[in-house]
Amino acid sequence: MFCSKTVFRCFKTLERLGDRVTGAAGPFFVGLAVILISAGTVCFFDVVMPSLAYLWLSGPICALIAFNLLMHYYLVVTTNPGFVDDSPRVAGRGFLWATPRNVQKERSLTEGVRWSNELNITKAESTKCRKCGQQKPERSHHCRICNRCVLKYDHHCPVRINQCVGLHNERHFVLFMAYLCISTFCFCILGYPQFFDALGLTFKRDPWPHHVPVLLYIIEFILSGVLCFAVGIMLMFHLWTISHGETSVESQDNEFYGRIAKSRGEAFVNSYDLGKLRNLQLFFNLGRGGYPFYTLFFPFRILPYTDGRSWARREGLTRHRGVRMGEELTDEEDP
Repeated sequence: MFCSKTVFRCFKTLERLGDRVTGAAGPFFVGLAVILISAGTVCFFDVVMPSLAYLWLSGPICALIAFNLLMHYYLVVTTNPGFVDDSPRVAGRGFLWATPRNVQKERSLTEGVRWSNELNITKAESTKCRKCGQQKPERSHHCRICNRCVLKYDHHCPVRINQCVGLHNERHFVLFMAYLCISTFCFCILGYPQFFDALGLTFKRDPWPHHVPVLLYIIEFILSGVLCFAVGIMLMFHLWTISHGETSVESQDNEFYGRIAKSRGEAFVNSYDLGKLRNLQLFFNLGRGGYPFYTLFFPFRILPYTDGRSWARREGLTRHRGVRMGEELTDEEDP
């Protein structure tokens, strides 16, 4: 017993040390990401872009993709994920803020909370956080690195954005991954002839005619292929969880709840799962009462459909079916 406690304490110490190192190195990771993304953008527009057909059409499309990539990365890094002790946010009035559809016809309790006759919206239950002592609504979790409770916590991402992914920046995070996959895929598909030229496999005797150094283009091309594959897998996982009305943390929790319900001969039902299409609409806040569809193609800032203290649920449910009071996982027990 003494040995097991000692080992557990050692692992906890290493875990806290890892959190500190990760938190301290976050700004360097963000700086490296900015350099690599910027270098890849320059490589594409200097080397690949001039060789494209119908430049009058392909040029603006490529520029729009690059603009979305850069802007969504900027927004996911600089947008506060939403902490429990923050005041409810209001929409800005700058040119980067989109205008909701049917803003006069929807009944709103506060900015960012959409109330509609088509949705069963219930107020979130609150519990006291065991780590910071604050009252936190459902779907909030305490981040060990930030040491604060985050609304609709998904995960902490130190390598790419150096902060949590939560209620107010999760949309930018997913769209950043989507445009990163699109841009790296286009880079690999359209830029492979220049890649072969850079490697000297085409037997061309002409010198490298571009401003970008050969070695930089080779590195960026290989990195684009790796990122397209790796980030593509992450994007598919996030879209899968979104379509099921879950976050990354809740996806693990719901598997645990499902096993508990099954052991009692019951079926677990996620009360936040309103169907794949409706879940995606609510996540991106599109459709009636939300924002226009074009906000997926232009990097506008928008508010989520909720302020994180009320949630849309399946009709007739106020909590998950198959989970009883007291069985909910805490931050310390999350698998």
